Amino acid sequence: MADFVLAAARWAFPFLLILEGIFAGIVFEHYVLKRVTRGKSRFRESFFKAFNRMGIVWFTLAGVYAAVRSADIIPGIVISARILEILNKTILVVFVLSLSLVIARICGGGVRLYTRKTKGLEQSTSIFVSFLNVLIFVIGLMVILQSFGVSITPLLTALGIGGIAIALALQDTLSNLFAGFQIIASKKIRVGDYIKLDSGDEGHVTDITWRNTTIRSLPNNTVVLPNSRLANSIVTNYNIPEKEMSFLVQVGVSYGSDLEKVERATVDVAREIMKTVPGGVPGFEPFIRYHTFGDFSIGFTVIMRAKEFVDHYPLKHEFVKKLHARYIKEGIEIPFPIRTVRMQGGDVS
Repeated sequence: MADFVLAAARWAFPFLLILEGIFAGIVFEHYVLKRVTRGKSRFRESFFKAFNRMGIVWFTLAGVYAAVRSADIIPGIVISARILEILNKTILVVFVLSLSLVIARICGGGVRLYTRKTKGLEQSTSIFVSFLNVLIFVIGLMVILQSFGVSITPLLTALGIGGIAIALALQDTLSNLFAGFQIIASKKIRVGDYIKLDSGDEGHVTDITWRNTTIRSLPNNTVVLPNSRLANSIVTNYNIPEKEMSFLVQVGVSYGSDLEKVERATVDVAREIMKTVPGGVPGFEPFIRYHTFGDFSIGFTVIMRAKEFVDHYPLKHEFVKKLHARYIKEGIEIPFPIRTVRMQGGDVS
């Protein structure tokens, strides 16, 4: 019994150090970290959130390391060199992996904040975040291998040779990867933009990943487009240089119409639409331009302005309705298609 009590007393101090590390980690997480995280700065909040749950891990590791070191100097406690080596390397592996996770979180948060700042969007581009995560954990793995005495020089050489073979086998994948980087770096197509491709597909860009760009069309369908194909397409971006855009409505009136009266009535209706229909630009002064002596009508274009691309659909809808009613009231005729056929006299056999 006395031997058991003596052995328990010897091991009590190392275990106490481990418990102190766990307790210090809990205090750090729930009191210190939460307090410094609060603030008006988004960068500060994102930076300290990267350490979430890591305080407990690191303080526990510190407690375990201190317990192992103390066990070495306490009389009566014997730990073999092999076990000490395994414990020390386990502590190192866990620390390097947790540190890699923290760095990946900080870099990912920085990318997201930069994306929001430059685009004013809540969504972030995932391709850079994924690439940084892989790169950081690969570096962490190399540090771990180096600490275990594994030379990484032959590994880097093998990766270089193998990389050529992989590049040849994954040409399409790599072309999509680098096309994704080029798309993001050029800032011509961004998450949230409304684009139209030369293939006819159009919609809002919801994400740009390492392989594909995802577009949500107006019917709420998803179009998944390889980055390389997007980079080689002719793309109309309705959000560049700004979301606000002009749109055109084609109208035709009969040859017997008073064109001054037609212009006044049309502009009055367009001005009303700009002010009353959501999506219109109240400060914009609409105007018309006559352009064609058609087969049965004089054609002209009404120029109006919408806050963004999708707003022009309801604006056109309301404009056509109100313009039709106004023309009826003003006695302005919108003619039906007319063809005059003149037949020369003679027998038809």
